[in-house]
Amino acid sequence: MRSDGTLDDPNGPGRPADRSDDTPSTNRSAVLRGLIRRTRFWAPMNPRPGRTKLAVATGAACCLGLVGVSQAGFGAPERTAAPAPSAEVAERAEADVASRASARPAPAPTTAAPSATASPKATAKPKPKPTKTARQIVPVAGLDRTQMNNAKKIVQAGREMGVPRRALVIAVATAMQESTLLNYASGVLPESQNYPHQAIGWDHDSVGLFQQRPSSGWGTVEQLMDPEYATKAFLSALEEIPGWQDLPLSVAAQAVQISAFPDAYAQHEWRAGEVVAEILG
Repeated sequence: MRSDGTLDDPNGPGRPADRSDDTPSTNRSAVLRGLIRRTRFWAPMNPRPGRTKLAVATGAACCLGLVGVSQAGFGAPERTAAPAPSAEVAERAEADVASRASARPAPAPTTAAPSATASPKATAKPKPKPTKTARQIVPVAGLDRTQMNNAKKIVQAGREMGVPRRALVIAVATAMQESTLLNYASGVLPESQNYPHQAIGWDHDSVGLFQQRPSSGWGTVEQLMDPEYATKAFLSALEEIPGWQDLPLSVAAQAVQISAFPDAYAQHEWRAGEVVAEILG
């Protein structure tokens, strides 16, 4: 740099003409001369001595920086072009383009799995109501099976008539005394033996469970040999007796039968009660 603030010419006397790291001198001189002119043009019209030197130095530094940049740009080696893709890369690119251009096969339809919903329940058929089987009635009060079956027929006939339980006990106790609860035919009336019977008696023309006599108007031999008919005939006569419900069993039974042994019926009352209780359940 000179005393007047200007930069020395690098190509002037006493300077080497060329350096290994510089650009050609003609280009450098031209650049420097342009920068110096700009620096001088930017300086203030009436600068102060100190400020003038500072401005000149600052401008020179900027010029040198620009020169360095220009040198770097001028001296930088040209970038080599990227190598062309290899044949394998080109083939992959072409295959990828072709695969994108071609129509892709539609995905196979997926069959929806059956839902896990419970299958409709079959309409349950109503269960048939169990039919009531006849309760097995066991013999009680010292009776056998035949006697118990005849007592059952007496109770069933009385229930059909709707008579109270007391009437059933009186009827069973009377049959216990008259026939020991066996359906009797009569040896005097051979006709009576033509019907189902369990024993044969000889007490005049008395037949059946209650030893009723056809000659006394109780009914025909055939009717009186039927336990159901004979029972209903007895109970109908009992109901005609005033206040029979309050009478002792022997008195009520004697009022119907007109027996030679009126007090004999009372002895069967408790047994008759057990039999009726077993049958009615």
